[in-house]
Amino acid sequence: MITYWHNPRCSKSRAGLKLLEERGAEVNVRRYLEDAPTEAELRDVLARLEVAPIEMMRSGEARFKDLGLTRDSDPETLIAAMTENPILIERPIGVTSDQAVIGRPPERLLSLL
Repeated sequence: MITYWHNPRCSKSRAGLKLLEERGAEVNVRRYLEDAPTEAELRDVLARLEVAPIEMMRSGEARFKDLGLTRDSDPETLIAAMTENPILIERPIGVTSDQAVIGRPPERLLSLL
């Protein structure tokens, strides 16, 4: 089972979901903008991704700049910002019981199969 953090307005997110479904993957779609992850869930996914918080963020989003964030912001500040502003979370993200992948490009999601 792949939990798929999805924003249907994003072409990359739609492409990634289509790719997984075409390969017969069992996918649980989570519209993370409507069903925002908790801080604990973000920390869990960050651990599975094995990346720094900034690598899981959309630093080009206007909200990122509005909050005064930078690529050098403290990791705890970045995690708090994603918790409060899920629009800042990179998309899509596929999560299994033992790993996670940011689907940029969407083909990276195939490593979850």
